[in-house]
Amino acid sequence: MDIGKIKCVIFDCDGTLVDSERLCCQALVDVFASYGADICFEDCMNNFQGGKMFDILTETSKRAGLTIPMEVLEPKYREVVAALFEAQLKPIPSAPETVNQLIDKGITVCVASNGPQSKMKHSLHLTGLLPLFENNIFSGFDINSWKPDPDLLLYTVMQMGFLIEECLFVDDTEVGVYAGINAGLATIHYSPNHAATIHHPQVTTIRSLAEIPSWFPARINEN
Repeated sequence: MDIGKIKCVIFDCDGTLVDSERLCCQALVDVFASYGADICFEDCMNNFQGGKMFDILTETSKRAGLTIPMEVLEPKYREVVAALFEAQLKPIPSAPETVNQLIDKGITVCVASNGPQSKMKHSLHLTGLLPLFENNIFSGFDINSWKPDPDLLLYTVMQMGFLIEECLFVDDTEVGVYAGINAGLATIHYSPNHAATIHHPQVTTIRSLAEIPSWFPARINEN
């Protein structure tokens, strides 16, 4: 990775900026429990991070042996997630400091996530991060394409007005990392819990977001 070319850092949202993955999985457990299904929290954590919500709900329904209409199940899930977020959501450690330091160094920042705009803006608002990204928030629902397909990231790069080689993507899931690879982006795998490292020439694994700003030089005073 040629850090000297990087002008924009693209962040995933859930699990990268906001500590939401456990709450999302807890919502799955709670929603399916209301239908009498016993869903394993750890299985959810191991299998469903970073995926498209429609696919996650469909797969969980199959595992539970239930046939719940998606127009009933998804709104109920979103409602439970929103309540858990209101009560418990926090930013990922070092996320606010990392984003602020990048901005101070003249690096543009944005968010690209599989989740809907409303969910991202809600979670970023609750954690105090929303003002840092202004309107630079992009969703798979904007273009009907979700990670690991590269389209969302390519769309984000285009909308931000940069070249592929000028952007760095940060994600905590394998699904997201492979989206970065598929898009041809230099990609950071944020893996704080020492999960299996993805070995690929485009990928660098980090344990803390605080590592990222140190790669960039101090902003040059042009005055």
